[in-house]
Amino acid sequence: MSARIIAACVAGISSRLLTAATGAAAGSPSPPDPAPLGPQRPADPEVEGPVNLDRLKVSVSRTGTPRGVRVTFDRHSRTADGGIPAGARRFVFLFDSALRFNPTAFPVCSRQTIDTEGVAACPPGSRVGSAVGTYLDGSQVEAVAVNSQVAGGPGVLLAFPATGLVLEQTLERATIPYQREYTWAIDELLPPNETPPQNRPGTTRFVITFGATTTAGGRPVSYVETADPHGPYSFGLWSEFVTGQVALPTDHALPRPR
Repeated sequence: MSARIIAACVAGISSRLLTAATGAAAGSPSPPDPAPLGPQRPADPEVEGPVNLDRLKVSVSRTGTPRGVRVTFDRHSRTADGGIPAGARRFVFLFDSALRFNPTAFPVCSRQTIDTEGVAACPPGSRVGSAVGTYLDGSQVEAVAVNSQVAGGPGVLLAFPATGLVLEQTLERATIPYQREYTWAIDELLPPNETPPQNRPGTTRFVITFGATTTAGGRPVSYVETADPHGPYSFGLWSEFVTGQVALPTDHALPRPR
């Protein structure tokens, strides 16, 4: 059993940890891992660095089918002294239990296709979202999210055409104690690279949207659907940084009209 699974089981005993907003205070436990059974991130040493102060705003809009929605996570990060936030290791996007995904209805784009031909070569209709990251100096990087198979199951590839970076996201069921509010989690790994962890800049903001519509079996199908058209919905963003800090900002959202 991996260290991540053991830690999640031990920490999951206390549901009080779900009240954490921007990370555990010194000496208190961190919010448990909500998706410990997915792919394991390669080991990376923890380093000294700033404490990230994160906040989250989520919006939900109706789109496509009668129950189709588009979900946008808008994360802001800062430090107490206004410096560069610590870089991230993982993000786990947590979705209200009223929401479900339909990845099998959408065309699949493989990692090999993106690596060899670029995301523009992905099948039409495989795009299921987008993202924009902003750094402290104001520079931005944009990404395209495409439906894919990751680690043998449904997932998303987040491709950054300007840099060639591709981040893998797995679609997983949230584990205890998160199941009280969330059913599905999208687990994103930011693998180690040649840049030392302490020198990897974190974003001051990133906005990522999940949502699209396709036709399957002669009828329109939305990538994200709701069983409760009226809401409100609960969302969370479990975040792990190179310093070892874990944060869990949360938000609630009502669906916007079409």
